[in-house]
Amino acid sequence: MLIFLNNILLVLKKEKWVNSPLFLLLKMNAKTIEKKAYDLLEDYLESMGYEVVLIEFLRDGKGWVLRIYIDKENGITIDNCAEVSDLISPLLDVEDFIAPSYSLEVSSPGVNRPLRKKEHFEKVVGETVKISLTEPLENNRKNLKGKLIHVKDTYVAVEIDKEVIEVPMTNIKKSKLIYNF
Repeated sequence: MLIFLNNILLVLKKEKWVNSPLFLLLKMNAKTIEKKAYDLLEDYLESMGYEVVLIEFLRDGKGWVLRIYIDKENGITIDNCAEVSDLISPLLDVEDFIAPSYSLEVSSPGVNRPLRKKEHFEKVVGETVKISLTEPLENNRKNLKGKLIHVKDTYVAVEIDKEVIEVPMTNIKKSKLIYNF
């Protein structure tokens, strides 16, 4: 494979370029890293009684952070976060798919918990949610905040000002529960 970088021609042999830090730096964006982290960690942590609620790879200050939100049936303690961090840190080091240096953070989802899966939405029907969309709806809205009315296989329904809006799950970029104190 040939790659031009700053007017330098790099020749990478087929069997070696996939794990090359240079390739990973060029090709692995945040969403790809998050997906690979899900693939690596989700089943492993589930077998230990934890649910991976959300994984984010983002810039934070001057560095990068891999932030993993976990939950379990009776809630999460700081000891649970420390345990999961100790369990997954060696896995991430061995797999070594994240090119830039980063900090690992393991956290509970908090009261304004992220909603990523259909099951997450089903648990909060009747509550207030905030949803950011990938593509705007017919009325050009990309951000919604309202009462979650129901959840179906392919969409969620949110009531905003007495109007029910159906949002395809595939159009949800980011969503979270809004806890009303």
